[in-house]
Amino acid sequence: MKYAVLGAGNGGQALSGWLAMHGHEVWLYEIVEEKVAVLAKNKEIHLQGAIQGIGKLANISSDIQSTVKGADVIMVVTTANAHAAVARDLANVLVDGQIVILNPGRTGGALEFKRTLVACRCRAKVYVAEAQTLVYAARLVEDGVVNIIGVKDKVLLAAVPATDTSYILDRVTPDFPMFCPAKNVLRTSLENIGAMFHPCVLLFNAATVERNSVFWFYRDMTPKIADFIEKFDKERLAVGEAYGIDLLSVSEWISYAYPGTPGDTLCEKMKNNPAYHDIKSPSTIFTRQLTEDIPTGVLPIMELGEVAGVPVPLMRSMIDICENLLDIDFREKGRTLEHLGLAGKTKDEIIEYLSR
Repeated sequence: MKYAVLGAGNGGQALSGWLAMHGHEVWLYEIVEEKVAVLAKNKEIHLQGAIQGIGKLANISSDIQSTVKGADVIMVVTTANAHAAVARDLANVLVDGQIVILNPGRTGGALEFKRTLVACRCRAKVYVAEAQTLVYAARLVEDGVVNIIGVKDKVLLAAVPATDTSYILDRVTPDFPMFCPAKNVLRTSLENIGAMFHPCVLLFNAATVERNSVFWFYRDMTPKIADFIEKFDKERLAVGEAYGIDLLSVSEWISYAYPGTPGDTLCEKMKNNPAYHDIKSPSTIFTRQLTEDIPTGVLPIMELGEVAGVPVPLMRSMIDICENLLDIDFREKGRTLEHLGLAGKTKDEIIEYLSR
């Protein structure tokens, strides 16, 4: 099977190396020419840590059209902010039968991707799905060398429309047995755990980041910040309940994705999870933990909650504070319900629309 992997960051190189190690033809796309030049020297991805081996790529290129040509499965492993742009680039290139999986979709990724394809008049019958999270916790040692910190046991996946989910899983679970079916993209979208963790940790450590004082993103967790994350997460859980979805709490999710993680409290689990141990803080507050997780996570969850009549004051406050902190209007290009094609729909209409 030919896989096209779009994005050569931590996740993209990890997925590429894994797939190539297992005998697949893997074409890797990256927009940054300097990175392409480095990877093109030997076309190898060396995996270390929880997975060890060397994957030989068929090709590495900055040409997205040649990368996806003939691909059975296209794994989009870019930031969520880039999903719409990737869809625009692919709209006139995709052909019938190709599968596109967003790794991960964050909140509403598959909806935005599919809506962009339609707006760009894509005529191909393609299958579009989103994963709830990336299957690995991974960090680049350097381009071509990836440290796999941990592998998740279970990752939810759902398609748009929902009736396509089983077909996609039949094709990809031999390579990714951790993928599990979700009822629809409401479930994968509302299980956006990164949107609960990342902005809270960054906001309360903004001054530390600006001072260039490096800390361990999860290992240095404190009880009070963990308590706040759980309060923040209660709003997400209430949104899920309003839409008839029994979501995992942030603490339950760690145990679900990383079985055996020691600890009774969220703080203990975040500090003790081996997959989180080596993740350091970013070097700037203009980091994807805010610039991606808020407009593609917190914002759409908040708006879904407001449609359902669920109070979400902490989410609204997080958005307002971080917009002012960074001087960014997250609503301008973020995943508002209008941008997701859900504006004007009631809660029940959204449920019916996404369950088809």
